[in-house]
Amino acid sequence: MIQVDKLQELRKLCSGVEIFPNEVLDWIGEENLWSIWVPKTFGGLELSLTDGLNKLKELARIDASLGWTVTLCSGANYFIGNLEECAARDIFLSSKAPVCLGGSGGVSGTAVICDDHYKISGKWRYATGAPYLTHFTLNAEILKKGIKLINDDGSPKVRSFVISKDKVQIIEDWNTMGLKASATHSFEVKDQLVHKSCSFLYNQNYLPQPIFKIPFSLFADLTLWVNYIGMAEHLLEEAACFVSSAKMTDLEGVVVVSEQKITNYAAEIEKRIDEGMVFKTDYIELIHNEATNSVKSISRNIIEIFPHLGVKASRKNHPLNQIFSDYFTATQHHIFTKE
Repeated sequence: MIQVDKLQELRKLCSGVEIFPNEVLDWIGEENLWSIWVPKTFGGLELSLTDGLNKLKELARIDASLGWTVTLCSGANYFIGNLEECAARDIFLSSKAPVCLGGSGGVSGTAVICDDHYKISGKWRYATGAPYLTHFTLNAEILKKGIKLINDDGSPKVRSFVISKDKVQIIEDWNTMGLKASATHSFEVKDQLVHKSCSFLYNQNYLPQPIFKIPFSLFADLTLWVNYIGMAEHLLEEAACFVSSAKMTDLEGVVVVSEQKITNYAAEIEKRIDEGMVFKTDYIELIHNEATNSVKSISRNIIEIFPHLGVKASRKNHPLNQIFSDYFTATQHHIFTKE
C-alpha cells in the first residue's frame, strides 16, 4: 500500500502533464513496476494475478495515466513468457536501466523472412508510453520471397516481435482530451532486421510461472478492467466534496460489485491453474462479458453524477475534470467496445 504522502506527491506530479516528470519515472523504476509480472530470475517482482491486479488498481486510483501506462507497459513485459530464453535474457538481463516494453496490438506492417532474421517495415498505432519504452512490440504479416504466408483457415500468418527503441521512429500524434501522460504515440519501422528469437506468439509460452498459463485475452481483460475501477474510485473520492453521498450510491454500488467480481475471478483463475485446468472459450467469454458490462455500467453512472458536480469540475485544471477526461479516453480502447 502506497503511503498517503507519497500518493499525494504522485498525484501532484502527474496532474495536468503531457509526459511524466523524471521523479515519476524514477519512482516507477525504483518500485520495479514495469516488471510486476516478470519472474524474479529476470529481475522482476513476479507478483501473483491477485496481487498484480490490486497494484494496478491502486495506481489507477492515484492517477489514470499512471495506472494505464504501467498496466499496458507491464502487460508488454508480460511477453517475456512468450520469448525464447536467449531473447528473454538478452532483453531483461543485459540492461542496467529498467526494461520497459510497449507497443501496438494492431497488425499494420510486414515481416519478410531473411534466413534467421525478419526484415520489418510498417506504421503502428498506438504505443502507450512511447517515450518511456526501451523496446517496442508489434504485430506483422509474414512474407517469404514476396508472398504473404497464410494459415490453414486462409487468414494471414502473423507473428509478434520485440524491437529495440533505436530501430523505431516515434510519431508524436497523441492529442486526446485525457490520458495525456500515457503519451500513446504511433511509431514507424523501416527495413529493420530482427532475429527470429525476438519473434513470438501470444499464447505460446516458455516460462513455468502460473501467470503465464493465463490466456492473453483473459489477462488483458482483467488488467484493463481494474483500471476503470480504480479511476471510478478516484472520482468518488474527489466528488465527495461536491455532491451528496446519496447521488453517488449507484456508482459506489457498481464499483463494489465490480471489485468483488474481479477479486473472485482472480482467485478462481489461480485455483484453476493450480489444478491444471484448461481455460475454455466459454469461460474466457464469460469474464469478458462481465468486464464489458461492468465498464458500461460505471460509465453510465459517471455520466449521471457529472452534471451535479458544478462548474468547477468542468475547469481544465480541476482533478474531477482530469479524471472524467482520462476515464472516457480510456473507454475508447477497443477491448470492451468491439462487438
